[in-house]
Amino acid sequence: MYEKDDPRSALATATTPRPDSGDAIAAAQYLDLRETSIVRAQNVILAHTEARAGDDLDNGTLDGELAIIVTAASPAFTVLTDDGATQVDAPGLVVVPPGASRISVHGDGPLVRLVEAAEPAWRDRAANAGAYAEDHPRVAPLRRWPEPAGPRRVRFYPLSEVPDDPARFGRIFRTRAFMVNFLPEQNGPRDPRKLSPHHHDDFEQLSLAVQGEYVHHIRTPWLPDSTSWREDEHVRIGSPSVTIIPPPTVHTSEASDAGVNQLIDIFSPPRRDFSERPGWVLNADEYPMP
Repeated sequence: MYEKDDPRSALATATTPRPDSGDAIAAAQYLDLRETSIVRAQNVILAHTEARAGDDLDNGTLDGELAIIVTAASPAFTVLTDDGATQVDAPGLVVVPPGASRISVHGDGPLVRLVEAAEPAWRDRAANAGAYAEDHPRVAPLRRWPEPAGPRRVRFYPLSEVPDDPARFGRIFRTRAFMVNFLPEQNGPRDPRKLSPHHHDDFEQLSLAVQGEYVHHIRTPWLPDSTSWREDEHVRIGSPSVTIIPPPTVHTSEASDAGVNQLIDIFSPPRRDFSERPGWVLNADEYPMP
Protein backbone atom coordinates (compact mmCIF):
# COMPACT_ATOMS: atom_id res chain seq x y z
CA MET A 1 0.00 0.00 0.00
CA TYR A 2 2.63 2.53 1.04
CA GLU A 3 6.39 2.80 0.50
CA LYS A 4 8.45 2.33 3.66
CA ASP A 5 9.37 6.02 3.70
CA ASP A 6 5.70 7.11 3.55
CA PRO A 7 4.58 8.23 7.05
CA ARG A 8 1.21 6.50 6.49
CA SER A 9 2.91 3.09 6.47
CA ALA A 10 2.87 3.21 10.30
CA LEU A 11 -0.91 3.67 10.57
CA ALA A 12 -2.82 0.82 12.20
CA THR A 13 -5.42 1.09 9.44
CA ALA A 14 -2.74 0.32 6.88
CA THR A 15 -2.09 -3.13 8.32
CA THR A 16 -5.33 -4.30 9.98
CA PRO A 17 -8.01 -5.59 7.56
CA ARG A 18 -11.69 -5.28 8.45
CA PRO A 19 -14.52 -7.63 7.41
CA ASP A 20 -16.51 -6.26 4.48
CA SER A 21 -20.11 -5.17 5.10
CA GLY A 22 -21.34 -6.24 1.66
CA ASP A 23 -23.15 -2.92 1.13
CA ALA A 24 -23.16 -1.35 -2.32
CA ILE A 25 -20.11 0.77 -3.14
CA ALA A 26 -20.81 4.33 -4.28
CA ALA A 27 -19.31 5.77 -7.44
CA ALA A 28 -16.51 8.32 -7.30
CA GLN A 29 -17.41 11.89 -8.27
CA TYR A 30 -15.20 14.31 -10.21
CA LEU A 31 -16.39 17.91 -9.84
CA ASP A 32 -14.93 20.86 -11.75
CA LEU A 33 -15.31 23.87 -9.45
CA ARG A 34 -15.14 26.26 -12.40
CA GLU A 35 -18.52 24.88 -13.46
CA THR A 36 -20.23 24.32 -10.12
CA SER A 37 -19.33 26.08 -6.90
CA ILE A 38 -21.23 24.21 -4.17
CA VAL A 39 -20.82 20.45 -3.84
CA ARG A 40 -21.19 17.92 -1.06
CA ALA A 41 -20.10 14.61 0.34
CA GLN A 42 -22.18 12.72 2.88
CA ASN A 43 -21.16 14.77 5.91
CA VAL A 44 -19.73 18.00 4.49
CA ILE A 45 -20.66 20.72 2.01
CA LEU A 46 -17.85 22.52 0.16
CA ALA A 47 -18.44 25.99 -1.30
CA HIS A 48 -15.80 27.36 -3.67
CA THR A 49 -16.03 31.11 -4.32
CA GLU A 50 -13.96 33.18 -6.73
CA ALA A 51 -14.18 36.18 -4.46
CA ARG A 52 -13.72 39.79 -5.50
CA ALA A 53 -12.73 42.83 -3.48
CA GLY A 54 -15.77 44.26 -1.76
CA ASP A 55 -17.73 41.00 -1.68
CA ASP A 56 -19.78 40.35 1.44
CA LEU A 57 -20.26 36.60 1.86
CA ASP A 58 -23.08 35.62 4.19
CA ASN A 59 -22.46 32.25 5.82
CA GLY A 60 -25.90 32.12 7.41
CA THR A 61 -26.57 31.14 11.01
CA LEU A 62 -24.93 27.76 11.50
CA ASP A 63 -25.55 25.02 14.05
CA GLY A 64 -21.95 23.83 13.72
CA GLU A 65 -18.57 25.36 13.01
CA LEU A 66 -17.57 26.87 9.67
CA ALA A 67 -14.09 26.15 8.29
CA ILE A 68 -12.42 28.37 5.68
CA ILE A 69 -9.51 27.01 3.62
CA VAL A 70 -7.11 29.80 2.70
CA THR A 71 -4.51 29.16 0.00
CA ALA A 72 -1.65 31.25 -1.36
CA ALA A 73 -4.04 32.53 -4.06
CA SER A 74 -6.76 33.58 -1.62
CA PRO A 75 -7.45 37.26 -0.88
CA ALA A 76 -7.25 38.89 2.51
CA PHE A 77 -10.60 39.02 4.29
CA THR A 78 -12.27 39.77 7.60
CA VAL A 79 -14.56 37.34 9.43
CA LEU A 80 -17.39 39.17 11.17
CA THR A 81 -19.30 37.53 14.02
CA ASP A 82 -21.29 38.75 17.01
CA ASP A 83 -18.03 38.50 18.97
CA GLY A 84 -16.08 40.88 16.73
CA ALA A 85 -13.87 40.96 13.63
CA THR A 86 -10.89 38.74 12.72
CA GLN A 87 -8.65 39.65 9.79
CA VAL A 88 -6.92 36.92 7.79
CA ASP A 89 -4.19 37.64 5.25
CA ALA A 90 -2.15 34.43 4.93
CA PRO A 91 -2.68 30.78 3.95
CA GLY A 92 -4.04 28.41 6.57
CA LEU A 93 -7.29 27.23 8.14
CA VAL A 94 -9.88 29.46 9.80
CA VAL A 95 -12.49 27.97 12.13
CA VAL A 96 -15.57 30.07 12.94
CA PRO A 97 -17.76 29.09 15.93
CA PRO A 98 -21.47 28.30 15.47
CA GLY A 99 -23.86 31.18 14.92
CA ALA A 100 -24.15 33.97 12.39
CA SER A 101 -21.08 35.12 10.45
CA ARG A 102 -20.06 37.02 7.34
CA ILE A 103 -16.86 37.40 5.32
CA SER A 104 -15.79 40.84 4.07
CA VAL A 105 -13.38 40.33 1.16
CA HIS A 106 -10.45 42.71 0.56
CA GLY A 107 -9.02 41.34 -2.70
CA ASP A 108 -9.54 38.87 -5.53
CA GLY A 109 -9.05 35.11 -5.34
CA PRO A 110 -10.53 31.78 -4.25
CA LEU A 111 -12.03 30.99 -0.86
CA VAL A 112 -13.25 27.53 0.17
CA ARG A 113 -15.81 27.14 2.93
CA LEU A 114 -16.78 23.90 4.68
CA VAL A 115 -20.06 23.42 6.54
CA GLU A 116 -21.80 20.36 7.89
CA ALA A 117 -24.09 18.73 5.31
CA ALA A 118 -27.14 18.98 7.61
CA GLU A 119 -26.99 22.78 7.89
CA PRO A 120 -30.47 24.09 6.91
CA ALA A 121 -29.05 27.13 5.12
CA TRP A 122 -26.83 24.99 2.89
CA ARG A 123 -28.14 21.43 2.58
CA ASP A 124 -30.24 21.98 -0.57
CA ARG A 125 -27.69 24.07 -2.47
CA ALA A 126 -25.19 21.41 -3.58
CA ALA A 127 -25.08 20.68 -7.31
CA ASN A 128 -24.64 16.95 -6.63
CA ALA A 129 -27.28 16.70 -3.89
CA GLY A 130 -28.99 13.89 -5.80
CA ALA A 131 -26.01 11.63 -5.15
CA TYR A 132 -26.95 11.75 -1.46
CA ALA A 133 -30.73 11.44 -1.69
CA GLU A 134 -30.09 8.47 0.59
CA ASP A 135 -27.13 8.06 2.91
CA HIS A 136 -24.36 5.81 1.68
CA PRO A 137 -24.32 2.92 4.17
CA ARG A 138 -20.54 2.48 4.05
CA VAL A 139 -19.83 6.04 5.23
CA ALA A 140 -19.62 6.58 8.98
CA PRO A 141 -22.11 9.22 10.20
CA LEU A 142 -20.88 12.53 11.54
CA ARG A 143 -20.79 12.77 15.30
CA ARG A 144 -19.10 15.97 16.40
CA TRP A 145 -15.89 15.60 18.35
CA PRO A 146 -15.50 17.46 21.70
CA GLU A 147 -15.78 21.21 22.08
CA PRO A 148 -12.53 23.16 21.55
CA ALA A 149 -10.58 24.32 24.57
CA GLY A 150 -10.67 27.93 25.70
CA PRO A 151 -13.10 30.76 25.08
CA ARG A 152 -15.42 30.95 22.09
CA ARG A 153 -13.58 32.73 19.25
CA VAL A 154 -12.58 32.63 15.61
CA ARG A 155 -9.42 30.52 15.36
CA PHE A 156 -6.79 30.96 12.64
CA TYR A 157 -4.03 28.43 12.02
CA PRO A 158 -1.47 29.92 9.59
CA LEU A 159 0.64 27.52 7.55
CA SER A 160 3.66 29.76 8.01
CA GLU A 161 3.98 28.56 11.61
CA VAL A 162 4.30 24.86 10.63
CA PRO A 163 6.82 24.07 7.88
CA ASP A 164 6.55 20.80 5.97
CA ASP A 165 8.13 17.82 7.75
CA PRO A 166 8.76 14.56 5.84
CA ALA A 167 8.19 12.60 9.06
CA ARG A 168 4.65 13.92 9.21
CA PHE A 169 2.00 13.42 6.51
CA GLY A 170 1.17 16.94 5.35
CA ARG A 171 -0.06 19.71 7.64
CA ILE A 172 -3.23 18.56 9.37
CA PHE A 173 -5.79 20.55 11.33
CA ARG A 174 -9.10 19.38 12.71
CA THR A 175 -12.35 20.88 13.93
CA ARG A 176 -15.25 19.19 15.66
CA ALA A 177 -16.55 17.95 12.29
CA PHE A 178 -13.72 18.16 9.75
CA MET A 179 -10.10 17.29 9.17
CA VAL A 180 -8.13 19.30 6.60
CA ASN A 181 -4.71 18.21 5.35
CA PHE A 182 -2.62 20.68 3.34
CA LEU A 183 -0.38 18.40 1.31
CA PRO A 184 3.01 19.68 0.07
CA GLU A 185 3.29 21.25 -3.35
CA GLN A 186 4.47 18.81 -6.01
CA ASN A 187 6.78 20.38 -8.59
CA GLY A 188 6.17 18.59 -11.86
CA PRO A 189 4.56 15.19 -12.40
CA ARG A 190 4.62 12.49 -9.74
CA ASP A 191 6.85 9.51 -10.42
CA PRO A 192 4.43 6.88 -11.81
CA ARG A 193 6.59 4.16 -10.26
CA LYS A 194 6.01 5.57 -6.75
CA LEU A 195 2.26 5.86 -6.33
CA SER A 196 0.43 4.87 -3.13
CA PRO A 197 -2.78 2.92 -3.84
CA HIS A 198 -4.78 2.38 -0.64
CA HIS A 199 -8.35 2.32 0.62
CA HIS A 200 -10.44 3.57 3.56
CA ASP A 201 -12.94 1.34 5.37
CA ASP A 202 -15.66 3.83 6.28
CA PHE A 203 -14.99 7.41 5.29
CA GLU A 204 -15.06 9.49 2.14
CA GLN A 205 -12.07 11.50 1.03
CA LEU A 206 -12.47 14.85 -0.69
CA SER A 207 -9.35 15.64 -2.71
CA LEU A 208 -9.41 19.36 -3.46
CA ALA A 209 -7.02 20.30 -6.28
CA VAL A 210 -5.97 23.93 -5.83
CA GLN A 211 -3.03 23.98 -8.27
CA GLY A 212 -2.06 21.97 -11.32
CA GLU A 213 -3.64 18.82 -12.66
CA TYR A 214 -4.16 15.29 -11.37
CA VAL A 215 -5.03 11.85 -12.61
CA HIS A 216 -7.16 10.08 -10.00
CA HIS A 217 -6.80 6.31 -10.26
CA ILE A 218 -9.75 4.52 -8.62
CA ARG A 219 -10.56 0.81 -8.48
CA THR A 220 -13.87 -0.49 -7.12
CA PRO A 221 -13.49 -3.87 -5.39
CA TRP A 222 -15.58 -6.71 -6.76
CA LEU A 223 -18.59 -7.76 -4.70
CA PRO A 224 -20.48 -11.03 -5.27
CA ASP A 225 -23.03 -9.17 -7.46
CA SER A 226 -21.15 -8.82 -10.74
CA THR A 227 -23.74 -6.34 -12.09
CA SER A 228 -22.28 -3.75 -9.69
CA TRP A 229 -18.70 -4.12 -10.95
CA ARG A 230 -17.01 -1.06 -12.48
CA GLU A 231 -14.07 -0.62 -14.76
CA ASP A 232 -10.97 0.96 -13.24
CA GLU A 233 -11.04 4.75 -13.57
CA HIS A 234 -8.12 6.98 -14.51
CA VAL A 235 -9.66 10.45 -14.59
CA ARG A 236 -7.62 13.55 -15.39
CA ILE A 237 -8.92 16.78 -13.87
CA GLY A 238 -7.47 20.24 -13.40
CA SER A 239 -7.88 22.85 -10.70
CA PRO A 240 -9.91 24.01 -8.97
CA SER A 241 -11.71 20.72 -8.62
CA VAL A 242 -12.75 18.24 -5.98
CA THR A 243 -12.82 14.47 -6.32
CA ILE A 244 -14.99 12.55 -3.87
CA ILE A 245 -13.53 9.11 -3.21
CA PRO A 246 -15.92 6.62 -1.58
CA PRO A 247 -14.99 3.75 0.71
CA PRO A 248 -13.59 1.15 0.18
CA THR A 249 -12.34 1.99 -3.32
CA VAL A 250 -8.62 1.61 -3.92
CA HIS A 251 -7.25 4.98 -4.96
CA THR A 252 -4.19 7.08 -5.57
CA SER A 253 -3.73 10.53 -7.10
CA GLU A 254 -0.97 11.32 -9.58
CA ALA A 255 0.16 14.91 -10.11
CA SER A 256 0.51 15.40 -13.86
CA ASP A 257 1.11 19.09 -14.60
CA ALA A 258 4.63 20.25 -15.53
CA GLY A 259 4.31 23.11 -13.06
CA VAL A 260 3.15 23.19 -9.43
CA ASN A 261 0.49 20.71 -8.27
CA GLN A 262 -1.21 20.73 -4.88
CA LEU A 263 -4.00 18.80 -3.19
CA ILE A 264 -5.81 19.51 0.06
CA ASP A 265 -7.54 16.46 1.54
CA ILE A 266 -10.74 16.86 3.55
CA PHE A 267 -12.43 14.30 5.79
CA SER A 268 -15.63 14.38 7.85
CA PRO A 269 -15.69 13.28 10.62
CA PRO A 270 -12.01 13.72 11.53
CA ARG A 271 -9.81 10.68 11.00
CA ARG A 272 -8.99 8.83 14.19
CA ASP A 273 -5.95 7.07 12.70
CA PHE A 274 -4.29 10.36 11.78
CA SER A 275 -5.30 11.83 15.14
CA GLU A 276 -3.60 9.01 17.03
CA ARG A 277 -0.21 9.74 15.44
CA PRO A 278 1.80 11.99 17.81
CA GLY A 279 2.40 15.42 16.33
CA TRP A 280 0.37 14.94 13.18
CA VAL A 281 -2.64 17.10 14.08
CA LEU A 282 -1.22 20.55 14.57
CA ASN A 283 -4.07 22.03 16.61
CA ALA A 284 -4.72 18.97 18.77
CA ASP A 285 -4.11 21.03 21.92
CA GLU A 286 -7.25 23.02 21.14
CA TYR A 287 -9.37 20.28 19.55
CA PRO A 288 -9.30 17.15 21.74
CA MET A 289 -10.16 13.64 20.61
CA PRO A 290 -13.30 11.89 21.94
